[in-house]
Amino acid sequence: MKRTIAPVIILFVLLISTGIQAAEPAIRIMLIGDSTVSTYTKRPKDKPDLTGWGQVFGEFFNDDVTVLNRAVSGRSSSSFIREGRWKSALQEKADYLFVQFGHNDCPGKGDRETDPATTYQDYLKKYIDEARAAGMQPVLVTPMTRRVFEKGKIKTILRPYAEAMLKVGREKNVPVIDLHRKSVARFNQLGNAGSAYFSPSKSDRTHFSGKGAREIAGLVAEEIPKKVPDLKPYLKQPAP
Repeated sequence: MKRTIAPVIILFVLLISTGIQAAEPAIRIMLIGDSTVSTYTKRPKDKPDLTGWGQVFGEFFNDDVTVLNRAVSGRSSSSFIREGRWKSALQEKADYLFVQFGHNDCPGKGDRETDPATTYQDYLKKYIDEARAAGMQPVLVTPMTRRVFEKGKIKTILRPYAEAMLKVGREKNVPVIDLHRKSVARFNQLGNAGSAYFSPSKSDRTHFSGKGAREIAGLVAEEIPKKVPDLKPYLKQPAP
């Protein structure tokens, strides 16, 4: 009897351990950025649908992918490092790092602002170098435009930061998803009234509603087959 029970127990343990290993996600994607990316668990009363695109990014992948959204509202490429958030993020094991900063790097943001020609690029290179050293593959995402129109067309102040990020991507051989260009094109296509659903309130032209955040996340996801082809097999088909 004992000889029969022992192999059964061993087989049972092996099956359980195999099941646990199979349940672990194969790919971990970390996101860092600002309020346009971050996850909202508490929302202001006037913005009950406020959503960051990073909050819904995981919906575009199958169950083999876990998205670790470490973006924090109000942060810039410099303050995210200065506050120790990047150091903490580096302690987590991830396979990919998606970086989107720019909105709080703009002039007028005090000690958070950076110069797109110098310091902004320096911080991006720091993220890239340290992510690679930690075994993560960096992916840059240019900051989407605010939904501000002038004479029927988008007026953006973020183009210098988008261009700086593209430059860093070329220099460091890092894939860049040009969300700035794609968002400008999309908003211009829809127009002011037609793109109103992107906003979480009538006065907020920076952040997103749930529907708007999903569309922005979709703009990022649709570039993955070309920019990050190793992630293509993990994308849901068709996209949600």
